[in-house]
Amino acid sequence: MSSAHDTKTATNMSESETPRKKRGVPEGLWIRCDGCGATVFRKQVEQGSGLCPECGHHFYVPAQSRIQQLLDTDSFEEWFAELAPSDPLGFADKKPYKDRLVSEQQKTGLRDACLVGRGYMRGRPLVFCITDSAFIMGSMGSVVGEKLTRAIERATELRLPLVIVSGSGGGARMHEGIYSLMQMGKVSAALARYHEAGGLFVSVLTDPTMGGVAASFASLGDVIIAEPKALIGFAGPRVVKATVKAALPDGFQRSEFLLEHGFVDRIVARPGLRGELSRIIDYCEMSPK
Repeated sequence: MSSAHDTKTATNMSESETPRKKRGVPEGLWIRCDGCGATVFRKQVEQGSGLCPECGHHFYVPAQSRIQQLLDTDSFEEWFAELAPSDPLGFADKKPYKDRLVSEQQKTGLRDACLVGRGYMRGRPLVFCITDSAFIMGSMGSVVGEKLTRAIERATELRLPLVIVSGSGGGARMHEGIYSLMQMGKVSAALARYHEAGGLFVSVLTDPTMGGVAASFASLGDVIIAEPKALIGFAGPRVVKATVKAALPDGFQRSEFLLEHGFVDRIVARPGLRGELSRIIDYCEMSPK
């Protein structure tokens, strides 16, 4: 009797119970470090200015996070936010350029690969610009060039120091053809006028800074600062190697190699960048109007 009762009870319990779903790890909770290969907690990386807690590798951080890291809280006043890119050539590769722009805008929350404006850094007023590699690799199209040019001209008028943080792996944006290429000369000419007026331009190079950006405004700073191990150059290492048909030196086109060869003035890790920029501005302060 007892055995039959136990069997019946067990059967009833198994029919009534719903199998538990396995609780998996939420997607995106952990990320792999490209520097040391360790799997690290994403929140810990974000709280640490985008650095790997194991090796100090500098992860990509979006433009808005850079602004929060470098400028005083709520001090950034964006300029020329209404400027948006068009499709002057009707360009299409894997998909039409106009559709690519829409998808990039939805993905990043940016209208184009650049933000410019006025802000304060430890109480010091300055004009601040940044390119974001998440938007078509931070490539320089007509809007990026126009925003940078206008910001430089405004910095000249206001006699304010200028900081441009470059995160551009795409160089000139091929989707806009000559309209993109001409931005190199336009931005460089604006910087020349700013220099003649006595302006201070600090260029900050992050990973990556390549192509037409590296070949124009990014390399024209009065002081050029790079983040550790950032890839900086015109053509990438694989293209250079294939062209010269020779092995490249260790660390070629990385910040440390470029510091050794005089291309950059200083390498500053992200946590110390705000303080370093503030000191440079103090040493070379302009008289604002």
